[in-house]
Order: sequence, then structure tokens, then C-alpha cells
Amino acid sequence: MKTRITELFGIEHPIIQGGMHFVGLAELAAAVSNAGGLGIITGLTQKTPADLANEIARCKDMTDKPFGVNLTFLPTFAAPPYPEYIDAIVKGGVKIVETAGRSPEAYMPALKDAGIKVIHKCTSVRHSLKAQKIGCDAVSVDGFECGGHPGEDDIPNMILLPRAAEELEVPFVASGGMGNAQQLVAALALGADGINMGTRFMVTKEAPIHQNVKDAIIAASELDTKLIMRPLRNTERVLNNDAVEKVLEIERQKGSNTKIEDIVDLVGGVYPKVMQDGDVGVGAWSCGMVAGLIHDNPTCKELIDRMMSEAEDIIKGRLEKLVNAA
Repeated sequence: MKTRITELFGIEHPIIQGGMHFVGLAELAAAVSNAGGLGIITGLTQKTPADLANEIARCKDMTDKPFGVNLTFLPTFAAPPYPEYIDAIVKGGVKIVETAGRSPEAYMPALKDAGIKVIHKCTSVRHSLKAQKIGCDAVSVDGFECGGHPGEDDIPNMILLPRAAEELEVPFVASGGMGNAQQLVAALALGADGINMGTRFMVTKEAPIHQNVKDAIIAASELDTKLIMRPLRNTERVLNNDAVEKVLEIERQKGSNTKIEDIVDLVGGVYPKVMQDGDVGVGAWSCGMVAGLIHDNPTCKELIDRMMSEAEDIIKGRLEKLVNAA
């Protein structure tokens, strides 16, 4: 399948693995890229720029296909040395960067001067247009269904994607809630040039996370995620557990007076304990509503091959029959 996204990034299938904290390591990125998609290393999971350089080198040992690095510009207690992370990306020969969170505008000259293609994750049309204006090559349009940070507009993809198609000139992918062939076909029909999957790629053989996390996602339904940090206007969709219920109770009690310090023990620094140690109840961790559609733990190749085969069957089979019948 050829789309503007496959052409832009030099990949076989229009499927991108989004950056995920303590999930997007070389093993997963390489497996996705080897399967014909675009794998992404999560830059800030690596504690230092030198660590990121090593992770890029590890990934290059596992694949000769294109892969990218995610850099997320979000409010943090201590700002990471972004220029040094970018230097590691440039010196590592990576030509694709997925940015997220705050605008990457300040860092665009360094990225573009190095010949890097930038895809920025946006939760609204207005932010997508800004990304286009500052020179991003593509946009990942992130609907309300997504795991992680869905923004504050609460617009689901059935509305957000066709609105993006009305406004954008650069190619874009559908992100948030994506996990199977039906959704890939729907995203293409709504104007997207591909899809970005996060939670779905967490439940693959190569995802370097504890089996407890994969089992928790498989066991979850589409009703088992919650939105936290709304009073802070830093909303995050997470898989529900006792720690999440404690966060929600604190937010109910304090309302608009909630401060990050009130919940930091339940939301900060928990990812190593969850993803590596398998303590899925220790705190809040991102998970999309697509958990309700995840029922197995395939390899990345099995997942992508299955999705592309089923997408072709839907397009050439069911949809074509509907048109011919008319």
C-alpha cells in the first residue's frame, strides 16, 4: 500500500509505532521497522544523550530499515538537555523524528539543517496547522481516544480526522484508538495517510515490557481507562487501578486547587516499576481505549501482516461489493 506517509518515510506499510516511555526501546522499534512499519525509539526514556546514542546504535544493529526517535516536549521538573539529545540523533544518522507535547519550533532549525523529517503529534486542528506552518513534514493527529495526553478539547477521531483533512496540506496519520485493520481502513477513508499505534504495539512479543502489563491490557475493556490530571490541564488517559482511583479522589476533593505535588507520588517516576518490574498497580500509566480491541500478543510482523491483509480484504472485498451492489 502506497500513501503519502509511506513515500515520505520510505516504509512499506502506513503504520507507525508511536513513542512510549519505557516501551519504545530498540527491540520494539527494530521489530516494527523490520515488519515494514516505522519503529520509534523514545528519546527521553534514555537517561542521557549518550544513552540515546547507544540505543540508536543498538537499533541499527537490529534493522537496516528506516526508524525514528521520539522527543516529547512536556512540562517536567527538570528540563532535559534537548539540544544534546538532538545532537545524538543527528550523529546517529536518524532521519525521522516524532515530536510531541509542546511546539518543537525552537528546535526545528537544528532538525531541518540535519535533513531530518519531523512528524509532530497534535490533539487539535489548530495545533496541526501550527506544526505545518513551522515546517513539520507531517502530523500525527491524536484523537480523544488515545492513551497518554489527549489534550483538552475532547474531540474524537471521527470528527478530528476529517477536520484535519479539510485544513492540512501536509500528510497526516491517525493516532489514538488505532489497533486493527478496520480502523486503518476507516482512517484512510477519513483522509489520513496512515495510522500511529501505541497501546496496540505494547502487546506484541517484541515489546520489552513485563508480561503483567501485556496481560492487564488484554484483560481490559474499552471502559477500563480513566482521565487524570484534568484540573492541571495536563490530562492523561491511563488504565484504571487503585492508584488511579486515589488520584481521582484527590482531584475530586481539591478540585481546581489540585497541584502536581498532591499526586506526584502516584504519577511520577512509576514507569520503570510498571514496565520493567510488572507492578501494574504502583501508579498511573498510559493506556488507550483500544485496549478493548486487543485480545492477543502477536509478533510485530504477525500483527502488521494481519492488519494489511485484512485491510486489503475490506477494501477490495466488502467495500467494493457495496459499491458494485449499488
